[in-house]
Amino acid sequence: MHLRAPAIILSARSHGETAVIARMLTEEAGLVAAYIAGGRGRNLRPVVIPGNLVAADIRAKSDSQLPFARLELVTSRAPWLAEPLPAAAIGWATALTATALPERNPYASLWSALDALLTAVCHSASARDWVRALVSYEALLLREMGYGGAMPPAEAPLDTLLELLARNAPLLERYILAGQRGDVMAARALLSARLERMQA
Repeated sequence: MHLRAPAIILSARSHGETAVIARMLTEEAGLVAAYIAGGRGRNLRPVVIPGNLVAADIRAKSDSQLPFARLELVTSRAPWLAEPLPAAAIGWATALTATALPERNPYASLWSALDALLTAVCHSASARDWVRALVSYEALLLREMGYGGAMPPAEAPLDTLLELLARNAPLLERYILAGQRGDVMAARALLSARLERMQA
C-alpha cells in the first residue's frame, strides 16, 4: 500500500512513548488507520487533532500490516476546539465517522460531505448556518451504510432541523453504533444539548 492523499484526522490514540495510531478518512481509500512516529511530540501534536485536514503519505509493505504515515498540516481546526459548540460538532462528526466506517472502503461522498461540514462549522457566523449540513451528513452516512436517512428540506427552520437530528439518534444508535466500544453517543448528546439552547 502506498497512498499520498488529503486526509481528515478522525481520531488519535497514544501508542508507546511518543507515537500515535491515527484513524483518517481519505477520498480514495476511505478510512485508514496508520502509525504516526512522534505523533505526541511538539511538532506533530498540533497536527494529529481530530478535524484537521492533512496531506498524508501512507505506506505499508503488505495489506495485513499497519501502515506508517507522514503528515503535513493543510488546514487546522484546532482554534475552534476552544469554542463549546464548534468543538462538540467537530468531536461528534469525527467520532461518528471513525466508529461507523469499515477500513479501506472508499466513500467519496462522505469524504466531501465531512470536509464541507467541518469547514462550515469553523467558518459560519453561527451554528444556525451549519446545522443543516450536520443533519445532511448523518443522513448521508446512514444511507451509505444501507439504513435510509431523511435529508432535510433546503430552507428548513432550526426547529425542524433539530427535530430531524433527534429522529436520526435511534437509527445511529441501533444500526451504526450498536456494539461499539465507548459511548460515542455521549458526544452527540452533548452537541444536541448545546444546539437546543439556541432555541431558549
